[in-house]
Amino acid sequence: KKMETEYSELLDAAEKTIGLYFSYDVNLTLTSQRLHDLGDEFKSLPLWRQAEPRFLWNSYLLEPLIENKLHQYLLPVIQGSFQNIHAEVGSEEVNVTLIARRCTRRIGTRMWRRGADPEGYAANFVESEQIMQSKEFTASYVQVRGSMPFLWEQIVDLTYKPSFDVVRVEEAPHVLERHFHNLQKKYGAVMAVDLVNTHGGEGRLYERYAKSIEPILSEDIRFVHFDFHQICGHIHFERLSQLYDQIEDYLKRHRYFLLNSKGEKMEGQTGTVRTNCVDCLDRTNVTQNMIGRKILESQLQQIGVLGDNSTISDYPAFDANYKVLWANHGDAISTQYSGTPALKGDFVRYGKRTTQGILNDLWNALARYYLNNFADGTKQDAMDLLQGHHISSVSRDMPTPTKGLLENYASFRLAFALLLAAVILMIMSLRKARNDVFHLVLSLVWSGFCFGITRYVKTNGRKFTNRPRFLLSRH
Repeated sequence: KKMETEYSELLDAAEKTIGLYFSYDVNLTLTSQRLHDLGDEFKSLPLWRQAEPRFLWNSYLLEPLIENKLHQYLLPVIQGSFQNIHAEVGSEEVNVTLIARRCTRRIGTRMWRRGADPEGYAANFVESEQIMQSKEFTASYVQVRGSMPFLWEQIVDLTYKPSFDVVRVEEAPHVLERHFHNLQKKYGAVMAVDLVNTHGGEGRLYERYAKSIEPILSEDIRFVHFDFHQICGHIHFERLSQLYDQIEDYLKRHRYFLLNSKGEKMEGQTGTVRTNCVDCLDRTNVTQNMIGRKILESQLQQIGVLGDNSTISDYPAFDANYKVLWANHGDAISTQYSGTPALKGDFVRYGKRTTQGILNDLWNALARYYLNNFADGTKQDAMDLLQGHHISSVSRDMPTPTKGLLENYASFRLAFALLLAAVILMIMSLRKARNDVFHLVLSLVWSGFCFGITRYVKTNGRKFTNRPRFLLSRH
């Protein structure tokens, strides 16, 4: 009965999965260019046979239906985002669609899935395709994001930023090479843009990334490091133009996909940009938005919707809609990985940092802390169960998982309430301590109480997090 309850909890968590999309008519798992290049014969196949395995969210769930030849019930599903805007640019109508496709190979939640697996599949790997339609032309541009592609992790321990640990350092170059080899097969040339800090824990990850990728650098694999926080700080995101100056030649060389009114291919995209920060959410989304905007302007200029020196900013209504498009895109990806909308979303949405945006970032950062430590373990188990990455081994002789009295009642809410009460009383006592010795002693006692709670929760916190609960083995 208790095992049944455990499974019910996982299925309840799985039922809350967001960002699932399907189509009865169109293969959502493939890019516009890939669909065009494969031809009409391929597109006549059932949708599930056309599907790209990396982005087929319900692949494992379809297996019994495939085995029993229940083809009429097979419908490919992707997880990600689908956003669309329709606006006028001058006298022309422009339709822009933005699709995100999450890879299922190393699917997971923020602190529980980092880095890459030995086969080179990276955590939080997302393919973003921007599709533009105007004047009977269709154009698209594809860029990707993903965790730094070597073996590293962040163990949840109730600290706000758990330390980064590189695992099996000697394997990093081989894992990274597999990752980029897979990208080349799918996208052609790859420009790797790394946005992490050069100091602290992020700095150590950057050094490992730069050192591991060096042996495979070539004309087709390039690496650019851009210390986003050092250069842009928290408000000067316009300085991303410095990054664009470094990659402009690459973007112009590898172009984008473009069809004319007759459906004939005029241009082809021959390379992609792979962007990462630590989470591949906030800094990454701001950067991808900048790249997408530059590409869209180039496409609109080529088909004559924009003049050679015109930009999207010259058309305020379209500009505002386009910003919201990318902001919603970033929020969707972020919510699926971290549980909250993207940070720095106000810049993407409005083109500038706002006081409300900074306050929202603070709230979302605190929410991420709670979710990472006390909710994402169960969510991770649910994902692994649906993706077939775990199988359970249940025996009649297997002891039933039990929890002690403390573990039954210890939770983030209790620990947080105690800690918050201790901090508040400590502050009040410190204010009164100027007047008498009693309050000074009381403030010191409360300080010790705060410290004791913090140390205790940090030491025992992993017992209270929603970690994997079954005796599980890898599938």
